Amino acid sequence: MRAVTIRNVPEEVHRAIRVRAAQNGRTLQAEMCEILATAVKPEGRVKLGDLLAEIGRKVKLTDEEMAVFERDHSPARAASFE
Repeated sequence: MRAVTIRNVPEEVHRAIRVRAAQNGRTLQAEMCEILATAVKPEGRVKLGDLLAEIGRKVKLTDEEMAVFERDHSPARAASFE
């Protein structure tokens, strides 16, 4: 996991996060990680794969049309520069 240093956090913000961490039974560090994760990955976010699948269902693609989107799960081949 990456380490991040945030400087010049106002005292009232630091205190509020410390209180929030205590209320949630987490360390200050764990609470900050949770705040950041929630900010960049909110629960209600639309995931691209889900969105594309929903579009496919709405337009009622046939199995043949869906086959175009099937992924190849075989291991990737190394690039050759010869």
